[in-house]
Amino acid sequence: MMFSKSYPTLALLAAIAPLSAQDFLDPLVVTGTRSSTALRDLPYSGSSFSAEDFRENGIRTLPDALRLIPGVLVQKTAHGHGSPYIRGFTGRQNLVLVDGVRINNSTFRGGPVQYWNTIDPYSLDHFELIRSQGSVLYGSDAAGGTLNAFTKSSGFADEAAGRLFSHGSTYYEYRSNGRGSHIGRLETQTGIGGLFGLHLGISAKEFGDIEDSAVGLMRGTGYPEQAFDAHFDWAISPQTTLTVVHQDVDQDAVSRWHSTINNPGWTHGNHVTTPGTFLGRDYDQDRSLSYIRLAHTDDSAAAPVRRITATLSYQESSERELQTRTLVDRRLQYYEVDTLGFDLELESPLADGSLVYGLDYYRDSVNSTASRNTGAGFAFQQSNRPVGDDSTYELFGAYAQYIRPIGESFEITAGLRYTNAKADIGTFFNPTVGADISTADSWNDLSASLRASYSIDEDRMFYGGISQAFRSPNLNDLTGNITSGSGVPASGALGLEPENFITTELGYRQENEESGISLAVFYTDISDLIVPVPATTAPGAPTINGNSSDGHIYGVEMEGFWKFAPQWTLSGFASWQESQIERLSFVGGVSVQEPLSRVMPLNGSIALRWDHPAAPFWVEGRVLASATADRLAASDIADTQRFPTNGTPSYAVASIHAGYNPTENLQLTLGLENLLDDDYRNHGSGQNEPGFGAVCGVRYEW
Repeated sequence: MMFSKSYPTLALLAAIAPLSAQDFLDPLVVTGTRSSTALRDLPYSGSSFSAEDFRENGIRTLPDALRLIPGVLVQKTAHGHGSPYIRGFTGRQNLVLVDGVRINNSTFRGGPVQYWNTIDPYSLDHFELIRSQGSVLYGSDAAGGTLNAFTKSSGFADEAAGRLFSHGSTYYEYRSNGRGSHIGRLETQTGIGGLFGLHLGISAKEFGDIEDSAVGLMRGTGYPEQAFDAHFDWAISPQTTLTVVHQDVDQDAVSRWHSTINNPGWTHGNHVTTPGTFLGRDYDQDRSLSYIRLAHTDDSAAAPVRRITATLSYQESSERELQTRTLVDRRLQYYEVDTLGFDLELESPLADGSLVYGLDYYRDSVNSTASRNTGAGFAFQQSNRPVGDDSTYELFGAYAQYIRPIGESFEITAGLRYTNAKADIGTFFNPTVGADISTADSWNDLSASLRASYSIDEDRMFYGGISQAFRSPNLNDLTGNITSGSGVPASGALGLEPENFITTELGYRQENEESGISLAVFYTDISDLIVPVPATTAPGAPTINGNSSDGHIYGVEMEGFWKFAPQWTLSGFASWQESQIERLSFVGGVSVQEPLSRVMPLNGSIALRWDHPAAPFWVEGRVLASATADRLAASDIADTQRFPTNGTPSYAVASIHAGYNPTENLQLTLGLENLLDDDYRNHGSGQNEPGFGAVCGVRYEW
């Protein structure tokens, strides 16, 4: 099924995701203000996605869920990767948190990255995404958006006080496409109501190779994954709770399929990609997070501090890439990062308003190595380390945000953050001198935000404002040494300056029991964007990072729902973006103007849901659609394995999902995806999306 950009009206109507089947503006969220606020009252554009939404929509990974949120394009370099482009930005220009703990570290690469897929969606209670929030509350990197993923807990506070509780669930999912995929999840909760609770969960996944109607079986796209999570809460007193959390994820042999000989190329009309050339290119990915948190609240009228939360966290992450370019050229890169973090957050009443303030500190310790085998065994290769070895990177920030109602309808939110970033590079190969060197650098930033909302009545409100964001150069910017695109060497550069962003936004929300609509327009000014600059004009020339880009991106986002009958709900979203940056054509060359890489085309979704009036049964049909993505940057055009000639073709893909609960303890779901078996890919991805397939899920609770 084709979808042409000559049908903009259809695209705007084809725009409403199934998460809107529930009242999509109702959830309470904390990411927007660091305190509990109704999503419909935020002075930002935001979305919430629950564990139930994951199951009902047959979502495989966290990045996949973001396809159902306006303003987000999900690029997949590989089936085991997934990098959301939020309002035009991806990778290290978006910030991801788990329970408020920063996951971004100083080795995050530019462009599409795989790190978001190392968060197990089956371990989550829900996530919140705030778009263009800026850097005041969470610091560096939040240019496009901030995603906060909240892990499951025992729910001990909702159990009968003083009584022992014990319950749990098991879940199995089978995905038929290709060689099939098997996903299993087991979790249990126990404790004493109101006193303490323990949640334990384990996920085991064996993803099979996927296939579509044009390329066929995409051999090597499958991979295994194991994940474990634990969440313990103890109410030390009615006002004070101690929380201890641990989670880890292990993924093996995730293939960058587009680079390998398993990729035969793809032809879709006049859109053509080229085959891969490497014999293999596999990633092993591991990530773990542990934290301990003490939270205290005081609701008394005279309390100078209503809430104080202190969090100490420790993370380990590692990445191993093995490139088998030929039988006599095998290259191995490996790095590991240990991150120690501390976050202190307070909330106090102030002059008829509320002040949220605090500080945070994160310190990365990085080790990396590289080796190469040209037929005589692997030997250390100092010039090919993926990032500076024996390095540290520190981020310190202090912030304050004040929320002040004015009258019954108007509210102002103003904030300020100071940040100091410091890189201490222990061992970095300098190609100019042909030897390892050590160096250090530091940066300071002051970011501000001013937002406002005006409620016309209980159902309608306007919101908007201006927010600054920044991103300090990280270790990958400065010392990175990787393979990007279709095999192009990409290296970092010392002496870089921070990236700066200013986003102006205006939005409108309206909701009642029968319908709701949300509309937002935004404009982001970009300064000193760090981008890879070709060393020469030769095709496939190596690239070097530089602050060579200034520009802008703007767009429109719309979502809504209409409950036009007691059992029927129509819902959807639509997005469109335009961008332009000015960058160097090559090192020492002239400046050129072009779009940002992977700028989002007009896209959207429409869904129709029916809920049985008397039985626990529902069914929902959905169409996801995108116009042709033919506004390409020079780096897009050069990456012929991922970007077809003439851009990524348009598509409109239909699916149907249904659920039935035969008993209170048993839940059954069935999804039939890509009903017409269309061949299509998300813009900039390394492989096509699966063709027709069934997703069957069974969940049993006790």
